[in-house]
Amino acid sequence: MTPRKRPLPHGHLDDLGAFDIPHVGHRRVRLYRPAVKNVTRPRPVLVLFDGQNAFGDEGSFAGGWHAHRAVDRLVPKRVCIAPWVVAVDHGNGHRIDELGPWKSGSHGGLTPHLADWLADGLMPHLRSRLPVLEGALGGVVGGSSMGGLAALWTHFARPDAFGGAIAMSPSLWFGGRRIFADLRERATPRFSRVYLDCGLKEGRGHMHPIAQAMALEIASRGYHVRQLAFVTDKRGSHSERAWKRRLPKALEFMFRVAP
Repeated sequence: MTPRKRPLPHGHLDDLGAFDIPHVGHRRVRLYRPAVKNVTRPRPVLVLFDGQNAFGDEGSFAGGWHAHRAVDRLVPKRVCIAPWVVAVDHGNGHRIDELGPWKSGSHGGLTPHLADWLADGLMPHLRSRLPVLEGALGGVVGGSSMGGLAALWTHFARPDAFGGAIAMSPSLWFGGRRIFADLRERATPRFSRVYLDCGLKEGRGHMHPIAQAMALEIASRGYHVRQLAFVTDKRGSHSERAWKRRLPKALEFMFRVAP
């Protein structure tokens, strides 16, 4: 007889309400508290862009990532620590503006304001309510597509607050691939862990070589296998479905604490 699997624990999803982000606007923020036994143990915060897509399918563009279920899977694993998950909604028609670190034509340029608010406004607010690890160990930022670009940029721009980035299918092409030159001008963070991925079917195959080049660029700084993961999804498309499928492994890499 096949042993019955234990049911996954279920945490609690809180709506923290709308926050006024300077130069960006009002954005809804939600918090998922994983069902952990030791609720007083400090743990990291995972901040996800495109919050409408972070959890369930309702309200998402093309299906949610179900990040809460992915985090639930980490709870029984002794080698990982389940993070608090915070989802920040995008501004719909203003999404590219707030997730584009620079101006590209008439779009972009607001990510620095968003990143500073996350680091200097949201993270202190969360620390006042939750046991959060101090410094860069306490923050990871993540997203896909433009959100993946914003996550990668935010990690290198504010490494004091965010020691890791989950960049799924990042839009590295934005602004004429300026992210490459931008990161070369920035120091390697004292603490840094980067998860980067891309599907072979994205952009008719044109996105993967760019993502691979970024992985090589980061690796050239001396990153080892515990600091950098580059995942090629052979059947991956540029879709919420693909990101939902890849998120659990991204979390296992990012929040692994044991060798």
